[in-house]
Amino acid sequence: MIKGFRDFLLRGNVVDLAVAVIIGGAFGAIVTSFVTNIITPLIAAIVGKPDFSALVLKVNGGVITYGTFLNSAIAFVLIATVVYFMIVLPMNSVTSRMNKPVVEEVTTKACPQCLSEIPIAATRCKFCTQAV
Repeated sequence: MIKGFRDFLLRGNVVDLAVAVIIGGAFGAIVTSFVTNIITPLIAAIVGKPDFSALVLKVNGGVITYGTFLNSAIAFVLIATVVYFMIVLPMNSVTSRMNKPVVEEVTTKACPQCLSEIPIAATRCKFCTQAV
């Protein structure tokens, strides 16, 4: 029962859903705040603008707020980076450790004379009677 539950949790669909929920919910607000309050002021200090949301483009009376898009793009890149290094990479490591290849025990060997398979403990081939 525990093995079945573990297999259910480690299926790809469950992990992908968990990653999507975390991206959408928990990290969204934190990273957006981090980008808005820390990263963009640092970058804006280099560029000379106090906040990217103030960057606008006016075209024929319409206003395109590409600065807000830049804030969102930076937030997305940071969210994706955190999720990859904190969830996906460790999960892939755990999954690869759990799915180690099974090494089968060798129980037969080839006869040097006729190349047929004989048990390892055999001292004589049962097909050609060659001493092994």
